[in-house]
Amino acid sequence: MVFLDFEKPLEKLYEQLEKLKQVGEEGIVDVSETVKELENKIKNTRKEIYSNLTGWQKVQLSRHPERPYTLYYIREMSRKFVELHGDRCFKDDKAIVGGLANLDGQTVMIIGHQKGVNTKMRQYRNFGMANPEGYRKALRLMKMAERFDIPVACLIDTPGAYPGIEAEERGQAEAIARNLLEMAQLKVPIVCVVIGEGASGGAIGIGLGDRVYMMENTWYSVISPESCSSILWHSWDYKEQAAEALKLTPDHMLEFGLIDDIIKEPLGGAHTAPEEMAKLLKRQIKKAISELQEMSVEDRIEARINKYAVMGVYGTAEEDSLMTEKENQ
Repeated sequence: MVFLDFEKPLEKLYEQLEKLKQVGEEGIVDVSETVKELENKIKNTRKEIYSNLTGWQKVQLSRHPERPYTLYYIREMSRKFVELHGDRCFKDDKAIVGGLANLDGQTVMIIGHQKGVNTKMRQYRNFGMANPEGYRKALRLMKMAERFDIPVACLIDTPGAYPGIEAEERGQAEAIARNLLEMAQLKVPIVCVVIGEGASGGAIGIGLGDRVYMMENTWYSVISPESCSSILWHSWDYKEQAAEALKLTPDHMLEFGLIDDIIKEPLGGAHTAPEEMAKLLKRQIKKAISELQEMSVEDRIEARINKYAVMGVYGTAEEDSLMTEKENQ
């Protein structure tokens, strides 16, 4: 098991439990009661730790090396999955995967970021940072789904769109902007779920939907805490303060009206019970699709556009004048 910094009390308890079990296996002493007590203590300690996580701790959990990624969820949720490749323009971006999946009889076009489960695969997947061809592939699959009246599900988990010069040369900003324009008008239901990191335009490039959900231990923000810290304090040492200031947790996103609901995770995070998490995710996606399919195409698109039109806070001219006056003083 991999333990994060704030999970150190659990790590010590697990070490004690392992030693006790070894003693019990040797048959020298009956330690069954002590094992039960220690297991209860682990359970209570876990509840205590996870009852009040900070923003930075949720960021850490969203990046946990054992956390399930898009392809795991697809395999667990679907009876059959046919992956589709390429943007029919440049190449196949491995950071974004997508294809047709059968969710208990419901055909869904699932698209999502894929980070990779080990060092070699992370390099192969470019750490989940998509190039323009990744977003163009996603759009191609969405338009295909629209043609055949198939709902779309997007699983978001990226530290951001790839910032390399070659991505800019091929139109990174245009590709993301095009996706937003097309997704706003797509005729089929779109369900988006942040399953890990939801950073900047890399996330929103496949994140505009009729229903947007976040798993409990994820984050969604225009910038990562580390990058925010480096800009404001010229150091990464203030990433925890930055995480709190950014208000990037699911609770904050729900409060601001930027998402529709939070999907609860098993105690300790999705990586502690990935099969259970996959069931919870599938249930939420199927429920949302079922509700959205009851609406007409016109009503669904109008509701989607209105959903995003009301986001944000607008100040009056008088408030702007007062703010300018204060800044000049």
